[in-house]
Amino acid sequence: MSTAILTGQPVPGSSIEGDLRSLGFDVRLASDAGDTGTLLAAVPADQRVAVVDARFVGHVHALRLGLTDPRFPVAAVPGAVSVQPAARRALTLAMARETSAAGGVAIATENVADRIVTALDADGVDVHRPELGTLVAAVPADPQQRNEIRQAVSAVDDEAVRLRSAVKARDGFFTTHFISPYSRYIARWCARRGLTPNQVTTASLLTALIAAGCAATGTRAGFVAAGLLLLFSFVLDCVDGQIARYSLQYSTLGAWLDATFDRAKEYAYYAGLALGAARGGDDVWALALGAMVLQTCRHVVDFSFNEANHDATALGTLSLASPTAALSDKLDSVGWTVWLRRMIVLPIGERWAMIAVLTALTTPRITFYALLIGCAFAATYTTAGRVLRSLTRKAQRTDRAAKALADLTDSGPLAELLTRFTRGVASLGPAYVAFVAGALVVLGAALAPYGSWWPVLGAVIYVLLSPVALARPLKGALDWLVPPIYRAAEYGTVLVLAAKAEVNGALPAAFGLVAAVAYHHYDTVYRIRGNAGAPPHWLVRAIGGHEGRTLLVVVLAALLTAAQFKVALTALAVAVALLVLVESIRFWVSSGAPAVHDEGEPA
Repeated sequence: MSTAILTGQPVPGSSIEGDLRSLGFDVRLASDAGDTGTLLAAVPADQRVAVVDARFVGHVHALRLGLTDPRFPVAAVPGAVSVQPAARRALTLAMARETSAAGGVAIATENVADRIVTALDADGVDVHRPELGTLVAAVPADPQQRNEIRQAVSAVDDEAVRLRSAVKARDGFFTTHFISPYSRYIARWCARRGLTPNQVTTASLLTALIAAGCAATGTRAGFVAAGLLLLFSFVLDCVDGQIARYSLQYSTLGAWLDATFDRAKEYAYYAGLALGAARGGDDVWALALGAMVLQTCRHVVDFSFNEANHDATALGTLSLASPTAALSDKLDSVGWTVWLRRMIVLPIGERWAMIAVLTALTTPRITFYALLIGCAFAATYTTAGRVLRSLTRKAQRTDRAAKALADLTDSGPLAELLTRFTRGVASLGPAYVAFVAGALVVLGAALAPYGSWWPVLGAVIYVLLSPVALARPLKGALDWLVPPIYRAAEYGTVLVLAAKAEVNGALPAAFGLVAAVAYHHYDTVYRIRGNAGAPPHWLVRAIGGHEGRTLLVVVLAALLTAAQFKVALTALAVAVALLVLVESIRFWVSSGAPAVHDEGEPA
């Protein structure tokens, strides 16, 4: 249980003690500054502790936001401050100074909580102050002001604000207008019955897997059931985040599960559709794999661009703004263009709705065609806009951004070994060199017959040029394109070679391999987002890096028969999956894992 120390003279009729207990705090009363310090020292070091002024007047949800959010070591609202164990020493030092300054005198008229916050600010401690909006939190100075604040509290529906804030601030059109109007009430129902976001996240995954199983039956009834279950899975996917925001039940494990399961659900459903189509005599595994490759590359474009630019600084007196960005901001000021722009990028809500409806009404092949066309258009639109912004914006990227991009390239031991020989090549521009190298290996695999050694030559050139991403910091205008180019080259090569093998089972094996490698790349992204750095170097080396895996797959295709190549792809997929999953799970359930909460644009 957390502990709240109530300072100052209690006010008759105040509900503050009951409010704090309703939030899970054990309330203790302090009579003076020295008593506050004594009570603080008596609280176990592994507990959250809050200091609250007894005269506090405000909404319970304002207290909840300021005192119970697990994401922030220190948080405060007027009249109240909360500290987690990680920042306990800072609170103790600040409290000791306040006790010394007060000299142990009565503190009935002193706002100790706000004085502590001021002291923490002076010490350079990062104090989170939640945006309260229409919520009220204040410490009145006299009875008249108390009455005025109480009237302000009565004028605002605390529960209505809490429900509204449970919905993500920026969401897609479909999610905002067809899911969130009722999913927030489901979230409240779940929260009041003790269901956790992680439980709902798991339920969403299981529902999506059942949907994939229904699609795999290949029957019209199965396809209809699959579409309905996929939509229900998406509703649950919205509910888990809304529970977290409604009751502030954030956790490291929950953030990782939410991020990971979204990709697992979607790609498992692709596999289910492909299996269902095969039962009907239609082989769409190449389309399923193509959809996964395209969607993953889209995400890598998003991640790379954001990592490259989120901490960019202006060059001299030049502004970070660009004509493209100015036009984008202008369009975002008009209602209908906001929703249009959010829809055409095909975020997860629109994408899953389209897949569900087409699954129920058409065939897997038509579903994949529509998905590929829609995602290709969305990818072209977003990437072109970001390229224009990068070329017109005058900004300097930081060392952190350059390192993040280098980690996202997933370069292995071969690239590291050859780095010393590529300094001249790097001056040509990493993005251009990566594009040429990637095009050579993919086109070589596509144009040569299966078993030819010509693709091996393309792969060798790809390997020789791959160190370009490591030769110098990736701070150029278009260097953020390097990771997605490498992803497209590696995934595309696997797809092309498996299709060229023309043996039953080769494409499903390739699907499994790309899924395992894509998981590793998503895992890398979320570690970087949490400022935990890339996966351990031994793991990247063990699975070969993008250049090592690409070369291996191409050599296997040249050496082995089509049937043997299928077995080799399967074995490689299992080996990569075991390595990355075991290490990833070990990391994300450890105490050092970061909490990553994606409140941005839906993907």
